[in-house]
Amino acid sequence: MMNKQNQLHNRKHAERIRRKFGTIFFLFVSIIFVAIIGSFSVKALFKTANGVDLVSRTKSLYNRSSIIQAHRGKIVDDHDEPLAEDTNTYSLYAVISKTQKSVSGKPEYVQDKQKTARVLSQNLPISYEKAYKALNPENKGAFQVEFGNAGNNIGLMTRKKIEAQHLTGLHFVPKPARLYPNGVFASHIVGLASLIQNAKTKQASLVGQMGIEESFNKFLTGKNGYKASQEDNYGYKIPSGESKEVKAKNGDNVHTTINSSLQLLLENQMNKAQQEANPKSMTAMLMDAKTGKIVAASQRPTFNPETGKGLGDVWRDSLTQDLYEPGSTMKVFSLASAIDSGHFNGNATYQSGRYQIGDAVVPDWNPGGWGIISFNQGFAMSSNVAMAHVEQMMGASTWRNYINRFQLLKNNTSQIDQQALGKIQFKEPIEQANTAFGQGIQVTALQMLQGFTAIANNGEMIQPQFISKVTDAKNKKVVKAYSKKVVGHPIKASTAKAVRKHMEDAVYKSYAVGQDFKMEGYKVAAKTGTAQVTDSNGQYGNGNSSYLYSVIEMVPADKPRYIMYVTMKQPQNITIPTTKVMGDNFNVVMKKALQNNLAKVKTPKIPKVVGDPLSEAQNKLNAKKIQSVVIGKGNSVVKQNPAADAPKDLSPRVMLLTDGRMTMPDLTGWSRDEIEDFASLTNIKVTFDGEGNATEQSIKPNDEFDENTQLEVKLTN
Repeated sequence: MMNKQNQLHNRKHAERIRRKFGTIFFLFVSIIFVAIIGSFSVKALFKTANGVDLVSRTKSLYNRSSIIQAHRGKIVDDHDEPLAEDTNTYSLYAVISKTQKSVSGKPEYVQDKQKTARVLSQNLPISYEKAYKALNPENKGAFQVEFGNAGNNIGLMTRKKIEAQHLTGLHFVPKPARLYPNGVFASHIVGLASLIQNAKTKQASLVGQMGIEESFNKFLTGKNGYKASQEDNYGYKIPSGESKEVKAKNGDNVHTTINSSLQLLLENQMNKAQQEANPKSMTAMLMDAKTGKIVAASQRPTFNPETGKGLGDVWRDSLTQDLYEPGSTMKVFSLASAIDSGHFNGNATYQSGRYQIGDAVVPDWNPGGWGIISFNQGFAMSSNVAMAHVEQMMGASTWRNYINRFQLLKNNTSQIDQQALGKIQFKEPIEQANTAFGQGIQVTALQMLQGFTAIANNGEMIQPQFISKVTDAKNKKVVKAYSKKVVGHPIKASTAKAVRKHMEDAVYKSYAVGQDFKMEGYKVAAKTGTAQVTDSNGQYGNGNSSYLYSVIEMVPADKPRYIMYVTMKQPQNITIPTTKVMGDNFNVVMKKALQNNLAKVKTPKIPKVVGDPLSEAQNKLNAKKIQSVVIGKGNSVVKQNPAADAPKDLSPRVMLLTDGRMTMPDLTGWSRDEIEDFASLTNIKVTFDGEGNATEQSIKPNDEFDENTQLEVKLTN
C-alpha cells in the first residue's frame, strides 16, 4: 500500500516538473520568437541592421556594373584616311600548373613546352632558349608565367598566328592601344598617345604625349560610359531588378591637312637625302601657298610610333621648337624690306669680298669676292657683303621694324606645338648687319615659312595650318573648323613680285648659286642658304660639315602655288654638293604636288649649247626663236648666259662665248642688268655713267678685248 502511494506521489511530482519545464521552455521559445519577429520588423520597418543600410547592401550583392570604354578619336589625312586610330594589343601569359583543367577534365595548361617555346620564338622578339626557360621556372609550384617585354604589345595578326598552332595554356589579355598604320609618317606632327592609368579611378586610358595627339587631346579623348544591372548568383538578370546604362561618348576626329601620297613621297626622299648627305638633322615642309595648309612635313631624326624605334633620338618637334640661324635664306626678308622701304637700288655697285664695319669685317662666302658688282648680282650670288650694305642703307630701326612685321621673333601659336620664341643680337652695328644675311638671329622653321608666305602671296602673310577641322565621332558634325588665317601684310604686292624676280635670278643666272633647283616644266623662284653652326659655347664651328644648309622654293615663280622650305644641318658626307642633294630629292616632291594640282606649264626653255659648234648652237637657238649674241672668234661655245634650262623670257638674248679671242658686241639698248651678266660671263670690269639703257660704250662693237680690259658704258633713260 505504501509503495503504491509513493509511486503515485512520484508520478505527480514528475508531472509537475514536466509542466513547469514545459512552461519555462514555452516562455523561452516565445521570447526568442518575439525577439526574432521584432528584429525582422525593425529591419523591415527601418531597413537597417547594426548601422548598415540593408537596401544598399542587398543591391550591392546583386548589382553588376561594367565600364563601357570610349574610343579615342581618329587623326586622319586630307582624304579622311586614318593616320592614328584605336586598336587593341595583347599581353601574353602561360598557365603551367597541371591542376588547371576544364570542367570536362581537359588540360588547360602548357602541355608541349618545346613546341610552345618554338612557336613563341618564331612570332615574338624572344629566343627559343629564353621562352623555354620562362616555361620552366625555378619555382616548381608556379601557376603561370609571363615573357617580359616580348609578351607585351602583341598585335592582332601575331596573336592569330600563335593561336593557329592550337597550343594549350596560352592566354591573351587585351589592352587598348593606338595604331599608327603608316609607321614613320609625319611622326612628330601626328604625335604619340600612350596608355596611362588614372590615379583616382585606376582606369587606364590613352593620353596624348606629343604632336596632335597631345595638342588635341581634349577633342580626341572620349567619355567612358557604364552599364549597371541586378543579377542573381547564376548571372541571370533579376526581372524586377533595376538596370541603368550610360552610353560611352567616343572622341572627336581630327582632320589634318596632310596629303598622304605627298607625305609618303617626302618621307622616301628624306630617307634618300639622309643616306646621301648623312646630316645630323633635317626638316622639310611643303605648303599650299594660297591657303597656308601644310600638305607634307617631316624631320630627321624621327621615330616610328608603331614600334617606338627612334623615339629616344629626338622627342621635340624640330619644325616648331628648334631655334637656328637661318643663313642666306634670310636675305629674302632683308631684300624685301629694302625694296619695300625704298632703300634698294639693284643697279648700284659695291666692292664684294669684304666689308669693314667698325672693328669687324663681313666676309663673302667667296673671300676674294667677284670685284665690283651690282646689288642685283650680289643677291643672285648670295653675297653677305651686299646684304650688309643693304642693312646699312636701310638703317637698323627700319630693318628691325620689318623683322617684327614678318613676325620672325614671335610665337605664332602653332596648332600642334607651342613655338619657341626667336632670339636676336642687335645692339652693335656689326650685329645688325649680320642679321641681314641670317646670322645673329635665331628662328624656327615654321616662323620662316610663315614669313615666306608674304613673298609668295603678294604681301599677304598666312599662318601655317596643320588642321582643317574637328568632327564628331561619326564625322557628321563639325565641332571646330579652321580656315585660312591672314596674320599680316608686311610688304606691298609690288615688293613681293620684285623679290620673286630676284629669286628667279638666283636660280637661272649663269652666276647664280641656286641652279640645282631648276625644274622641268615650271619656273622656280628660290634662295639657298648656308649658315655656320654654333657649338655649346656659342662659337662658330669650322670645316665643311659645320654648316646648316637650306633652301626656300616658290613654284610657279610668277604665281606660286606651293612653297617648300628645307633645312639640312651639318651633313657629314660632303662628297656630293648639298644643293644637289636637296635639289635632286625635294624637287621630286614639289613637282608631284604641282602635277597633282596644276596643268604642266610648257615654259619654253633655253637649250644647252655649251660644247656645241657655234653654227649648231645658233641653229638650236634660232629654232626656238631665241636671239643670240656671239662673243669671240672661235668655232665652239665654251660658256652661255643665261644658263641651260632657264626660261626663255628670262633674257631677251643668249650670250655665247666662244673659244677664240673675245669680241665686243653692240651693247646699244642693253639694260644695266644685261651688261652686268655680260661682264660676269667675260670677267671684265665695267663702270657705268647714268641710269637706264646703254647708249654709248668705250670699246667699239667687234673690237677684241681680254679680261684685263676696262669697259665704260653710258646709260640713258
